Amino acid sequence: MSTAAEFLLAARHSGQRPAALPENMRPRTVGDAYAIQDAVAAKLGAIGGWKVGAKNASAEPTCAPLPATLILRSPQRFAAGRFAHNGVEAELAFTLSHDLPPRPKPYRVADLEAAVATVHAAIEIVDSRFVDLNGVDALSLLADFQSNGALVVGNGVALPQAFQSSTQQVTLEIDGKRVVESRGSNPAGDVLWLLAWLANHATARSGGLRRGDIVTTGSWTGMRFVAPGTRVEAAFELIGGVDVGF
Repeated sequence: MSTAAEFLLAARHSGQRPAALPENMRPRTVGDAYAIQDAVAAKLGAIGGWKVGAKNASAEPTCAPLPATLILRSPQRFAAGRFAHNGVEAELAFTLSHDLPPRPKPYRVADLEAAVATVHAAIEIVDSRFVDLNGVDALSLLADFQSNGALVVGNGVALPQAFQSSTQQVTLEIDGKRVVESRGSNPAGDVLWLLAWLANHATARSGGLRRGDIVTTGSWTGMRFVAPGTRVEAAFELIGGVDVGF
């Protein structure tokens, strides 16, 4: 997996985007993809958090570590050409109040609810080391941090009392025009379940989650690609907003 990691790191540093990983470097299993992630992450500096998501409430989640240098505060303005794809997704991100180390019994949703220091509106910038997101196999995309370019987070608030993903309202505006207004739209269902899954995954993989980690939990608005010069704003009811410009 080290050669695949070197290939992806070279793409990050050079800005040259290949069509795909060479056949002999492609991950064959989810475990292979995570091993490539870990090898890339080791060269990118401190981990500031994670992204986790699932296609639906019964699907096995997937995740990726997020370099601390790519977790940014709102409002954020990016220079033209910073990203090749300029994909945007409105998400909820959670900052952890304490470490979640390995332990004999699995972490449950209630444990993670108690471990949330703050919840934030967030916009994930979707980018890729590959030239065409649709032309690459799913495991290669997973190896490439599931196409994370950056994560922009708004101000945090305490988790609202009786927080329920199914009733959470989100809006997305592009250049001042509202393009999404929906309620309970994360396909994974209960996003606190995703946090619990990640906590158990990380105990085996990286020694657990840590105080101050920011975990983002997948798109509530689908993915949209925007042109340079665009401003994107997302807001979650009772939580707040986030503002990104390209």
